[in-house]
Amino acid sequence: MEKRPIGSTGLAVTPVGYGASGLGSMPDTYGYAVDEGRARDTLRRIFDGPVNLLDTSRNYGAGRSEERIGAAIRERGGLPEGFVLSTKLDRDMETGRFDGDRARRSFEESLAALGLDRVQILHLHDPEHAADLAEITGRGGALDTLFRLRDEGLATAVGLAMGRVELMLALLADWPFDVLITHNRFTLLNRQAEALFDLAAARGTAIFNAAPFAGGVLAKGADQTNRIAYQQTDEAGLAPVRAIEAVGARHGVAPGALALQFSTREPRIAATIVGVSRPESIKRTLDWASAPIPAAAWEALAALPYSTDDPEANRVYRPG
Repeated sequence: MEKRPIGSTGLAVTPVGYGASGLGSMPDTYGYAVDEGRARDTLRRIFDGPVNLLDTSRNYGAGRSEERIGAAIRERGGLPEGFVLSTKLDRDMETGRFDGDRARRSFEESLAALGLDRVQILHLHDPEHAADLAEITGRGGALDTLFRLRDEGLATAVGLAMGRVELMLALLADWPFDVLITHNRFTLLNRQAEALFDLAAARGTAIFNAAPFAGGVLAKGADQTNRIAYQQTDEAGLAPVRAIEAVGARHGVAPGALALQFSTREPRIAATIVGVSRPESIKRTLDWASAPIPAAAWEALAALPYSTDDPEANRVYRPG
């Protein structure tokens, strides 16, 4: 695979990356559990493949995602050469505290779980769910700590990973992030992230677009799941999904390929992060990334309506 640079950091990533939240087993979010063996086999397949980006977080699966990745790294004797591991600073999940001390402790917990002494990319994660935003943005807060960790050589690049676009815009305007991650907000169903992408591109901040399948429905199909952006919906809510599926059927293209390449062909996006939780998903993702798609299919998709509202505005957030 080609590799795309992350600004002037010296890092370069493949246009497709993998998200490891599901590998930590988060049934409240995804509706299914992932056992140790399945996660181990999936990680082996990831590290043996052409994709060089894996994204995780301290709080995915209450630490299980990082622990399972750490076990896979130790099994291999280290990360593959050129591999880019991305993880995140997280708030205290019981109290919501997210000051500078908590941020550094989160990072120390990540390094212990991963068995590493540094990471390639480190993000501030989900500040909208913290108890006090001032703890994050104030002097000596979590954001100061994030950039200090980069200055100490413990991370090559630092970023912002979260949901609420309006807060991302405000933070991106004030802080020189190398990269950002948004999820569910630039898909065939939703374009809420347009203004964010424009600002990031203007500032030279790389964009990782996560959840191109809108939480899975564009990969699994409307007959298999009624969850969009991790929330159950009714048949009316699934109508836009079925319209996309109809385009795919007319042109002989899997809806998952349409959804994935909608993101990978966007020039503002450096990498598209696809959640994987089983070994067979690796080949399927690579097949979808390279599937031929006729121009007529893109024209048909461009004619479909899409939302610009927050797709998670009514979501009851459960981190498990």
